[in-house]
Amino acid sequence: MSPGLEFDEAMARGVEAIYRTPDVAGQRSVTLAAMALRPGERVLDIGIGPGLLAYDMALIVGEKGRVEGVDKSDPMIAVAENRCRDLAQCAFQNADATELPFDDASFDAIVSTQVYEYVADMSRALAEVARVLSPGGRVFVLDTDWDTAIWHTADVPRMRRVLDAWEGHLHDPRLPRTLGAKLEAAGLRVTRRDVIPLLNSSLHPNCYSHGMLAAIAGYVAGPGGLPQEEADAWLAEQRALGESGEYFFSINRYLFGATRV
Repeated sequence: MSPGLEFDEAMARGVEAIYRTPDVAGQRSVTLAAMALRPGERVLDIGIGPGLLAYDMALIVGEKGRVEGVDKSDPMIAVAENRCRDLAQCAFQNADATELPFDDASFDAIVSTQVYEYVADMSRALAEVARVLSPGGRVFVLDTDWDTAIWHTADVPRMRRVLDAWEGHLHDPRLPRTLGAKLEAAGLRVTRRDVIPLLNSSLHPNCYSHGMLAAIAGYVAGPGGLPQEEADAWLAEQRALGESGEYFFSINRYLFGATRV
């Protein structure tokens, strides 16, 4: 198994800060538009994270609807519960994506963002999605192909070592390439494939890659196995590029929509 990330309270707050950036807010807007939720619908969020998407969905489905969420991190669930504390239509619990604690055909729509790249048994995970999704229901999955990550650097070999080490916390860092076929194999008919690019041409606290720099440097110098001095040098170069106006970062995320056949 991949070492993974430990989502303690500090990590949960760090993820929340990243998800509140305009970059990721824009991603949520695209996802919500694709889902086309209606008042009264029942929705499942697999991997709720800090609950920002769950909150927005709850406002759309209203008091007669329902938003259930699962996550493997209790600190993440605590953040999401606090955010949605005034929305009675929300309920969150600790559960695994491969063992969803819901009855068959429980949901009109299911969404999962940045989760399945961590899941080893995708056949089982998507079989669970098909099981709890109502006939004709919709599922939306968003994940990253980490080969699309581009950072400006004067030390390309070091950048490659850092990104290779970072991939160690994922089960499948290139999941979008095979996701369509996996959805179809689970009995889910793919209806859309969209690319959502994230681009940062400057470095500041309110951009996606600002928070990711610290997260990546911390991981690769720990479970990732790189020397601390190499991670520090990589991070220092990126911050220096930000100060000099030469910073550049881009990555692609992919949103798949499917229906239960």
